[in-house]
Amino acid sequence: MSEINVKSLTIGSGLPKICIPIVANTEAEIISLLPTLDRQDIDLLEWRLDFMDASVSNEQLTNIGKAIMKALPSKPLLVTFRTKQEGGEREISADDYCNMYRCFAKEKAADMVDLELFFLDNKEQIKSFTKELQAEGLKVIFSNHDFQKTPEKAEIVKRLTKMQELGADIAKIAVMPNSSEDVLTLLSATNEMKEKHNDTPFVTMSMGELGAISRVSGSIFGSAITFGALSKASAPGQIALDDLRNILSLFSV
Repeated sequence: MSEINVKSLTIGSGLPKICIPIVANTEAEIISLLPTLDRQDIDLLEWRLDFMDASVSNEQLTNIGKAIMKALPSKPLLVTFRTKQEGGEREISADDYCNMYRCFAKEKAADMVDLELFFLDNKEQIKSFTKELQAEGLKVIFSNHDFQKTPEKAEIVKRLTKMQELGADIAKIAVMPNSSEDVLTLLSATNEMKEKHNDTPFVTMSMGELGAISRVSGSIFGSAITFGALSKASAPGQIALDDLRNILSLFSV
């Protein structure tokens, strides 16, 4: 699998990297979390911007991003606004979405951003915006989330390879299993990505308790990042950090 480097972290080789979400609602709450986060064995952080109040300005958001990066200089910061239609906390317009990420890029207030594959209007708009962010030094994760079902294997692979074609540094998909067979479908698609489409790192997960195995088996099937929980989870089925680190070591190959 191809690798990308973000700060001193190499994504795409070795054990899956552990990402912990910051899902606080206020700046004060985030700042209070930083000493605890600094003491944890975490590879990278994901700050979920959609948990913040809509009245918080882009300037305020980027200032918080800079504070996180200053307090935790060795841990790459991924910023994500998860839209309502993909399981996030609130809605946002396409213009506000793009302008928010542009501010993070210009202010160097993050290392990575998450772009939802189906949010922007067309292929050329997505490609152009991705290149714009990357030109400012950001790594771009393309993502897609289905909280209702697990698509067919071919569709999962199709979405991930489309993300790669559009210029993503990392491709990510998360799906909801309704049976153990759905979990196998996700893992089979993941393995196919590893064997046939590994030009860029990718991330896959089957959500909920049923899909927990997908969060710890990345070293076998190829998923490069796994998302755990320090206190409050940002998605169904996230495993507590200490448990996740221990289990990953058992699946090391």
